[in-house]
Amino acid sequence: MPKILTVDIGKCTGCRLCEVVCSAKHERASNPAKARIHIIKLEDDRILVPVVCNHCEEAPCIVVCPTHARFRDERIGRVAVNYDRCIGCKVCMTVCPFGAIAFDWEAKRIISCNLCDGDPTCVKFCATQALQYVEAAAANQRRQREIAIRLHKSLQEFALSINW
Repeated sequence: MPKILTVDIGKCTGCRLCEVVCSAKHERASNPAKARIHIIKLEDDRILVPVVCNHCEEAPCIVVCPTHARFRDERIGRVAVNYDRCIGCKVCMTVCPFGAIAFDWEAKRIISCNLCDGDPTCVKFCATQALQYVEAAAANQRRQREIAIRLHKSLQEFALSINW
């Protein structure tokens, strides 16, 4: 069963530990600028949003890559990079609808989440479980349940407001 990395922005505290452990795993140094996940803080609403590759089924980054360096790894359902083919043109960065692809100016290559080969380190260290790596069907069922609970609550409030 395919798995997906899910993000619950309501649980994210903005601790940025995911950035630290990601960079440590991939770069062997604590350098959040080189992490494959980034916490974006929206000041107005004080919302913290972890931004990470969604491994799109119809990934625009794969379509536009002139050297076919980006490809779908069906084994774990991710968008991967063949660095032997990547020329660093950054076209994939410009088309990513999530802004989840970065460029490492020192190494002269793009960086994006590779799901840690099916065992995401960021998930292991997320104390609030804002990040989870779950079966796609389970994630969908959880989301449906959350929506059903909210709908039920709204209907109850509506019924009370009209003295039903």
